[in-house]
Amino acid sequence: MPQGVLAFAEQVEGSFRKIAYEVVSEGRRLADALSEPLTAVVLGSGVEKIAEALRQYGADTILVGDDPALADYTTDLYTSVLAGVARQRDPRLFLLGASTRGKDLAARLAARLNTGLAMECVALELQERTLVATRPIFGGKVVARVALKGTPQMAAVRPNVMDIVETHTEATVERLAVDGGQTRTNVVEKKGEGAAKVELTEADIVVSGGRGMGGPDFSIVEELAEVLGAAVGASRSAVDEGWRPHADQVGQTGKVVSPNLYIACGISGAIQHLAGMGSSKYIVAINKDSEAPIFRKADYGIVGDLFKVVPAITAEVRKIKG
Repeated sequence: MPQGVLAFAEQVEGSFRKIAYEVVSEGRRLADALSEPLTAVVLGSGVEKIAEALRQYGADTILVGDDPALADYTTDLYTSVLAGVARQRDPRLFLLGASTRGKDLAARLAARLNTGLAMECVALELQERTLVATRPIFGGKVVARVALKGTPQMAAVRPNVMDIVETHTEATVERLAVDGGQTRTNVVEKKGEGAAKVELTEADIVVSGGRGMGGPDFSIVEELAEVLGAAVGASRSAVDEGWRPHADQVGQTGKVVSPNLYIACGISGAIQHLAGMGSSKYIVAINKDSEAPIFRKADYGIVGDLFKVVPAITAEVRKIKG
């Protein structure tokens, strides 16, 4: 009989992503509602030393898959290992983060386990022992509540939505035997911008530029992001022009972000872009076109030349920070 909650705690290069703590904290809340145990699972190479940090967020058991084969993320190997854990542990609920990696994994796992999955969840609740997820659909125009079927009931939660709650436990740490079977993919090369870059989907503040930037020089946006400790994003039009990499794209065909503060610089506010940042807590729009659709979504709007407004904001932030 299915029992308990399984939470996948995502790590990158030996450090937990913020979404890992959100997922485990939410798992603890649901496990308490069920009066059942919470198991967190960590995969990677050299991750045994960081696993115990999950005790602070309520895990009863921490499964550690620490193996050189897991050093680089490959979908097929991680899917095989996690599917094996799910079959062995038989959890009632299985939670992941809706990060780029989490969404990749969740869809394949749901297919492998032949079960239901709710993606990009912004709220989870239990009706008796059925998981009911709240999630935006149709580009954020509608919010749907869906009941999960199958075993386990799976949900991928949107970053920056679930509360991180410290609930210290004396968790048991168990070493997981890694046997992913034959894999068809391997990592040939990795390209990145370094660990210092703020992850877009997990940032508390995002500063994005659009077509109004007029070219690939995003220096004024980057300077504002730097003083705010923010991530830099871009609209699809800016990415299509080749001004920013696709990894920075916010929108329906890019990344979905839910920061506390979203600053849109020179972005008109097409529905595809709003679908990717509409759930931000506060939205500030800077645009010289007073009729731009972004102002209908913004909490605060500045009508003006972004090349004058953004540097002025940066200077004021620097003053405040001393």
